[in-house]
Formats: sequence, structure tokens, C-alpha cells
Amino acid sequence: MRRSEQRRDAVFALYQHEVTSRPLGELLTEARPFTRELAEAVDANRAKLDEMISRSSQNWSLSRIAPLERNIMRVALYEALNVDDVPVEVAIDEAVELAKEYCGADAPGFVNGVLGAALEGAGAENSN
Repeated sequence: MRRSEQRRDAVFALYQHEVTSRPLGELLTEARPFTRELAEAVDANRAKLDEMISRSSQNWSLSRIAPLERNIMRVALYEALNVDDVPVEVAIDEAVELAKEYCGADAPGFVNGVLGAALEGAGAENSN
């Protein structure tokens, strides 16, 4: 399974965990190692990631952002900041592609803009 598919699976596990309150571990029982590691790390760092999203999504409260879009951005931010072999540009591109495939028409631009602002604010453009 390609890494992009495992990333997608992590996003959907986090989404299901958020909207159904099912335990994340239960949703990851058959997950590949990268999917499990990514989803668990994002969940453990949710407060920090949400703060970055909130600061960077002008005039949008976190609760106003669709749950799937929030989880796409959480995964992208975590990867860009913490996974050494994932360049910032790749993390953003992967997030935008997920938003194109699974979210509404305005989501890709919104995800791209929020991630760009969040990562610029974090000084991540040159960190990977």
C-alpha cells in the first residue's frame, strides 16, 4: 500500500474517531504501521495542531471547519513538522489532493491557504 493511501486511511480513522467517538485503537486494528503511527501521533498532538489551524483560518472557528477538512489539515501539519522524510510541499500537496477527492469544491483552496499560513507561521518552509 502506497504511503498516500496510508495517509488517507489515517485521515479517515481520525475522522471516524472524531464524529463517532469510537476508540482510535479500535479503528486502527487492521491498519498498516505508517497509518497507525500517523493517526496516533496526530491524535496525541491534536491540541497543538488545532491551535495552528485556528490561528491560520481567518474568520473561521475550528468548529465551523468540516471534520474531514480538519483531519486532513491535522495530518498534513503533523507530517510537515514532524516527519523528516516528508517535505512541507508534499504534505500540503497530499492534503489538497485529499480535499479535492473527498471534500467540497471550495475545500482544496481553503486547505491550501490554511496550511500555507500555518506552516509559514511555524517557520516550516525550510525545515525539511
